[in-house]
Amino acid sequence: MTSSGTENTPPQQQSFWVPVICGAVILTIGIGARQSFGIFQKPIAADLKVGREVWSFANALAVLLMGALSPFVGNLADRFGTARTVAGGGVLYVAGMFMIALATEGVLLTLGNVVCGIGMAAAGFGPILGAITRRTPPGRRSLALGAATAGGSFGQFAIVPFASLLQHRLDNWHSTMFVLGALSLVMVPLAFGLQEQRPAGGRPGAAMRQGTGDALREAFRTRGFWLLTVGFFVCGFHVTFIGLHLPSYISDQAVGLSLFGVTLSPLELGGWAIGLVGLFNIAGSIVWGWLGSRHSKKDMLALLYALRALGFVLFLALPLSAASVLLFAASLGFLWLGTVPLTSGLVGYMFGPTHLSMLWGIVFFSHQIGSFLGGWGAGRLYDLRGNYDLMWWVSIGLGLFAAAIHWRIREQPVPRLALAPVPA
Repeated sequence: MTSSGTENTPPQQQSFWVPVICGAVILTIGIGARQSFGIFQKPIAADLKVGREVWSFANALAVLLMGALSPFVGNLADRFGTARTVAGGGVLYVAGMFMIALATEGVLLTLGNVVCGIGMAAAGFGPILGAITRRTPPGRRSLALGAATAGGSFGQFAIVPFASLLQHRLDNWHSTMFVLGALSLVMVPLAFGLQEQRPAGGRPGAAMRQGTGDALREAFRTRGFWLLTVGFFVCGFHVTFIGLHLPSYISDQAVGLSLFGVTLSPLELGGWAIGLVGLFNIAGSIVWGWLGSRHSKKDMLALLYALRALGFVLFLALPLSAASVLLFAASLGFLWLGTVPLTSGLVGYMFGPTHLSMLWGIVFFSHQIGSFLGGWGAGRLYDLRGNYDLMWWVSIGLGLFAAAIHWRIREQPVPRLALAPVPA
């Protein structure tokens, strides 16, 4: 390649796998550690002598704040750099983990979760996927976004069973949380793999660069943006309900596993079920990301949500056993975070990459409102009714609703990009 060709090619496109790998590892640790919080539901309730609503509310508040702050940290990352934003988020995330580990009552437990939520807003999907989108050639974005999303899934597979085993061996949730906090320190130096070198001016023929206000007004006037935002609420509801309450549901039903001389307690099986969700989501994120580069992203989202609803129905219809739990976890895992590369890719396709982190943050806020209701609502209903039956049927109805509204999205770039389309 000539020197002229090198100058005309943005340097970030030459090494886009660096942010993909660093972002994937950050999500591996951050999401993996948070997804393990479901195994602490019963130990914390027993230790602090409170119902399940306390830990459920603390987690739900954290994910709500994570979503509320996502547009703002996304805008910070878009304007001032992803690396510094994610590194600062990593520091806050670790501080929150240590605060939770030190908690002996509900206030510090909740405050630690709040700090964790703020940290994950800055070191989560929005800033990381925004940086990857800007540094990846358009034709490979869906695959790159799917690979980064798979990082969070691998963390779920690797860290949740590890935390479950550690909690079973130590029988002390404080110590287990300290270990997870120490592990999360790795997020901070990895953030610098997300550094970007942005060109000072626009390229000839490119769409005019927008200000923040113009980008927001354009998105808010687009019907498909609101449908996508409402649909992502359902994803948050599903994943937080399952991630936070499936281990307790399995433990309540006393479903254990004994195979080849190895015995898993119901709580350990719950941890392995969440881990299995993460394992199959590694393939699911990549496959759904790949499908999004070959087919309509909104149609793939509609199909994914419909399959989720079917998975819930089959889980309730089959006799509950270790086999049905693991089968459900594997099938749900394939459908778990496949929504992320499809949804973020669709936002980038419709509006371009410049303000992707901010616009994704708005969509993600809806996801976190769903997470709040799915996490806290399940705990509240359990304390009131003594079971999760109603939550399962609400999840089925929401899955069908999300499938229906995604069919209604018009998948096309906004008029501003008509002269310079930006495929995702």
